[in-house]
Amino acid sequence: MSTSQASVFTGVICAVVATLGWALNFIAPYVTGAYSLYDLMAVRFLIAGGLGIVWMIVCRAQLRILSHGQCLLAALLGALGCLGYGVCIAGGVIVGGPVLTPAFVGMVPVLLALIGNASDKTLQWRQLVMPLLCLSVGLLLVNISSLHQPSSGSGSWLAGLFFSLGAVALWMAFSVINQQQLAHLPAKVTGVWTALMLVGAGAAALIILPWLYVLGVLRLPTLGAGWSQAWPLYAWSLVIAVMSTVVGAWAWNAATRRLPMVLSGQLIALESLFASLLGLWFHQRWPTPLETAGLAAVLIGVVMAVRIILADVKTVTTHDALGEIQS
Repeated sequence: MSTSQASVFTGVICAVVATLGWALNFIAPYVTGAYSLYDLMAVRFLIAGGLGIVWMIVCRAQLRILSHGQCLLAALLGALGCLGYGVCIAGGVIVGGPVLTPAFVGMVPVLLALIGNASDKTLQWRQLVMPLLCLSVGLLLVNISSLHQPSSGSGSWLAGLFFSLGAVALWMAFSVINQQQLAHLPAKVTGVWTALMLVGAGAAALIILPWLYVLGVLRLPTLGAGWSQAWPLYAWSLVIAVMSTVVGAWAWNAATRRLPMVLSGQLIALESLFASLLGLWFHQRWPTPLETAGLAAVLIGVVMAVRIILADVKTVTTHDALGEIQS
């Protein structure tokens, strides 16, 4: 395996770790207990922000490499890509039901792959047809299967549509801008860049906390915030903060450095795969034939995309080596 192929392979492993961590976002409704989803999100992002501050102090030598504008941009990306995206997902599920938002978010891997290849012609378009077709069909089947579940939405379809489109827009903007910025930064600042994103998400959570309290959606003040009452909430918040926000953000930034957007975009589909498997585990049931077909199609599409990129990298490396020999 060449150095370029090894870099791509490492990037794929990092992307898998990131999407597995992000999938923990979808178990939130199962672990809040008597508390609300807003309690879990607030505690989770405050923990993530605290961890980000510690990480930033440890990486303070790298911090000097970044300008004030770059530090602010990293924090803003964390606020929008982590907290903003999470709020839109929660809002979409609450007011639009369990079908609408996942269906829209399922478009993100395909759209990012198309945008990535359009902005940086990594592959021939014909090479993308089969993996994107598998991803699209797989995500469609998984979402169709959720139509058989009873709707729990408490709001209007229009409000659900607004939150769903917001989630798609925020995640796509985050992915594109983050990849563009990391491409022009030295590799050693990946850690502090991730730490700044966590601090931004924590600061945003702190800012909206009084607003959530005024709206009365927090149950910690009424049910009690002591360890004896709320320790399960704190424990799950810590697990999700570490795995989804901290590890997920770092692993995705590491993957972004090593992968073209046309591949990293498609790998985001693994989040749906892992989230579905975790949901089935919490529901203690096996997937239906439709769900099985959808999950298999997503996995096949991702494997095809990785194989195509690795083959393309090998071809480029071979051509470069032959050129050096001839010269």
